[in-house]
Amino acid sequence: MYDYAFHHIRSADLIRQAEHERLVREAVRVRRAARRERSAEGTEDAPAQRSRLRRNRHPRAA
Repeated sequence: MYDYAFHHIRSADLIRQAEHERLVREAVRVRRAARRERSAEGTEDAPAQRSRLRRNRHPRAA
C-alpha cells in the first residue's frame, strides 16, 4: 500500500512540475513575441537598449 500511495504522490508532483514548465515556456514565448513586435515597429529606444546590453557589467581589474 505504501508503494501505491508513493506512486500517486510522485505522479501528482510530476504533473504539477510539467504544468509549471509549460507555463514558463508560454511566458517566454509571449515575451519574445512582444520583443519582436517592438523591434519590427522600429522604436526609438531599441539602439540605446542594445548598446546598454553590450556594456560589461563589471569594470576591468587593474
